[in-house]
Parts: sequence; C-alpha cells; structure tokens
Amino acid sequence: MKILIKNGRLVDPASGLDQVGDLAITSGRISAIGQPNADFMADRVIDATGLIVAPGLVDLAARLREPGYEHEGMLESELAAAAAGGVTSVVCLPDTDPTLDEPGLVEMLKLRARKLSRCRLFPLGALTRGLKGETLTEMAELHEAGCVGYSQAEVPIKDTQVLQRAMLYASTFGYTVWLRPQDAWLGKGVAASGPVATRLGLSGVPVSAETIAIHTIVELVRATGARVHLCRISSAAGVELVRQAKAQKLPITADVSINSLLLTDVDIGYFNSAMRVTPPLRQGRDRDALQAGLLDGTLDALVSDHTPVSEDEKTLPFGEAEPGATGLELLLSLALKWAGADQNDQPDAAKLRRALAAVTTGPVRVLGESLGSLSSSAGRLVTGGVADVCVFDPTHRWQVTPDALVSQGKHTPFAFESTGFDLAGKVRLTLVAGQVAHEGGPSAA
Repeated sequence: MKILIKNGRLVDPASGLDQVGDLAITSGRISAIGQPNADFMADRVIDATGLIVAPGLVDLAARLREPGYEHEGMLESELAAAAAGGVTSVVCLPDTDPTLDEPGLVEMLKLRARKLSRCRLFPLGALTRGLKGETLTEMAELHEAGCVGYSQAEVPIKDTQVLQRAMLYASTFGYTVWLRPQDAWLGKGVAASGPVATRLGLSGVPVSAETIAIHTIVELVRATGARVHLCRISSAAGVELVRQAKAQKLPITADVSINSLLLTDVDIGYFNSAMRVTPPLRQGRDRDALQAGLLDGTLDALVSDHTPVSEDEKTLPFGEAEPGATGLELLLSLALKWAGADQNDQPDAAKLRRALAAVTTGPVRVLGESLGSLSSSAGRLVTGGVADVCVFDPTHRWQVTPDALVSQGKHTPFAFESTGFDLAGKVRLTLVAGQVAHEGGPSAA
C-alpha cells in the first residue's frame, strides 16, 4: 500500500530534520521525505496540516500483563494503548506468570503481538529462573526466541555471586543485562525516605537503596565487561553515579520513568494510592537532578514504566495498594511537558527535538544491535527506513481521565487534579511498518 502524508511538520531528532513537507510510504517503508516523485500515486492521502510527523516512539519499560495478569491488562488492550500513544516499539518486562524464562513463552508472546499488528514487541527474558535469583536462565535460547536483554524486573538478586555469573555469561555473548538498582534489604518500604514519609507514617526507601546497588553493579561491570542498562533511576545521587560511570567509559546506559521525572513525594498528598509507584517518588531535588540528567545525556531515555493495575488492587490504603500506573498513552505528552515544548501554538524546534529524542533516538541507542534489521532506521525518519510513524497535534490540550484511556488500567498519577497537570499533544495517527495501528484525527482522501 502507498500512503502520502501531506503538509506535515516533519521532525526527526536523529538528523535534525524540521521542515514542512510530505512523507511518502511504499510497502511499509519510507520512499520519500519532503517531496515525493512526480509519478508517486498514493492509495491513500492523509492531510497533516498543522500536525507534527515524527518517528514512532520507543518505550523501554512496559508491563503488558500477559500471561498471568489478564485481570489487570491484556496484550490486545495494552498494545492498542501503545498505538494510541504513538508508541510503535515497546520493551516488555519478564515478570509475568509464568515468568518469561522459557523460549516457548517468548515465541508465543511475539507471535500474538505480530497478529495484533498494533506495535512491535521486544521482550526481556528473565535473568534467573522464576526471577528467584538462584539459577541462570538459558540466555542463548531466549535470545534465539527474540529476547533483547535479560532482567530481574523489580526482584533484586541477593547473591552477588549469582549476579556476577550472570553478567559474565552475558558479556561472553554480547547480551545486555537490564537491572533496576535496588538493594534487596533497604528497598522494602512503600515511599521514599524523607519528611513526607515520616509525617504520613509510611515505611521508607532510602536513596542508599539505589546507590549501594549502583556501586555494586558498576564494580561488576568493571570485572566482567558486561553491558548493563540501569532501569528507572530515581535519585540525584543515582544520576551522579551514572554520570561518573559514563565518564569512565563503562558500558552503562540508564533511563528514567515519567513518574519520577515530573512528580515528587509531596504529590502523595493524603495517602493518594495513585501515587504508589516503583521506584517511589522522591524529593524535589531528585526530580530536578533527573530532569537535568535527561537533558545532558547522562540518562539516555524516558520511559512510561507502564504498569496497569486493577481497581481492586489500587483502591486500597497507600501501603497496601499495588504499585504501578498506566503510562503508555501519556509518554508523548509528558515528554513535551518536560522539554517545555507544550507552551506555544507551534513548539520551539530545539525543545521539540529534545522531547522526541528522549523517546525515539535515546531508546534506540540503548537497544542497539538487538534491534536487528531495524537498528539503522528505528526511531528515525529516513528514506528506505521502516515506516514507523507518529502523527500528532502539538496544540491539542487534554485532561487525563479514566474514560480517555485505551489501556485496561485506568489509574495514573496524572489523572488527579492535585497534580495540576494540563497536557498538550494528541496522537492522530500511528503507523507500524506502513500499516495504520491507530487513527483519531487527520482528514484523508
């Protein structure tokens, strides 16, 4: 099928492209940027006047809840949510039930995602069997099944020797280990240690729970040479340790969640369980350091940390509520807000590129060669590259309400008036390999 997207503002942070023009798509690939050939005959023409035409977003952290937690989310609903948010590629975590520690489970998940044709799915395999931190999985077999890396999700490995062996094995084959740095013993609280947790009587998670784990991981990277991606850094001290590791040219990358980037522990208010997320929301100085770290490249990517939670599990006292929030459909709007690209009728070019880079080129850089044939064009608008495209209206302002969300999970910190968030940026069209995955706006002929 041939598609022509006309008169849109074409923005590609990887190349610096920012111009009004056309985008021609043929057989799932971009055949022309700016001005198609005179003999190009489109099967469908889409008018993108006043809209931004950008690469599809890449999200490095989403729980799709299948298998095992279908009461909280299903593959169909969550991939539809991804498409509605302009996300064309998503990395899913292995903490399903059963865990993604067998090649058959990974192959089944990828097959189902392909049939749905909503979003590209890149699974993380379990680093240890059952995420128990004892026996290593067959990483080579999981890699063959389609895993792009290996993770413990939220379950830290208590035995450092097991972690060392896992990193040695991964290093031998060039695999990436994805770790959320948290000490197994210090990280058992429900809120960030500080005045707010103390006042509310909530058990705290100190910053040292993160920094101790980062120190350990960094030393093991030195010893093993393994490539490690640090997931969802949450503190100023954590950002500084990542900065130091990168200055020493260690093979370490890192990301931050939209929750930690824009919220603080003060937003918990009076035990608002929608603010119960992992890692816990920290103080204002931590949020500011995270924003600065994403801006200067210390942190490589912004992630949704999409974790749909059922009504029964969320509407409980703060300390008993299940941590997690829906985020796939908010990733673009919140990236624009962080970068300050949500203020004017047409966003400033530098701010817009900054926002899009955090959710396109940054995540692709983290994934690297694990993307296979997509590594040269994912997260980009490039002639001959795959046509994963997000078309959005930067001026459309919207309020996040449960009814507005496609995801089965309806709980997010940004849906409550106490946060004061008014979001800009609404996705009108999402293409995956040139096929319409979501549509909600532009006129077509």
